[in-house]
Amino acid sequence: MEKIIKIDNQDIKFKATAGTPRRYLATYKRDMIKDLQKLTAASQQEETLSAEMLQIFLDAAYVMAKQADPDNVPDNSDDWLDQFSMFSIYEVLPQIVELWGMQVQTTIDVKKNQDAVVEK
Repeated sequence: MEKIIKIDNQDIKFKATAGTPRRYLATYKRDMIKDLQKLTAASQQEETLSAEMLQIFLDAAYVMAKQADPDNVPDNSDDWLDQFSMFSIYEVLPQIVELWGMQVQTTIDVKKNQDAVVEK
């Protein structure tokens, strides 16, 4: 799944696939699924996100951007972030979570369909 999100008046392409959690794990040595579950829960409960939650958001966003446009996204997340002036994480976060949710739902639907075919 791909999505274009406007950040700092720039259209940034993001991509989420079954390979995204592996890329995240290889880059940050953390489980993306667990991290995004924590981030989603925190964003629904907290008015202001903690530094840890902000880091998870930035890491996930970077991996999805790098996956979507590997030739134009720097190999370092700090260099990628340097291309933006200030932007509202609270405007971008729901769109990143939505993209991830669409990917997860598509994976679940495919699995259900495969299970139904096997049962016949």
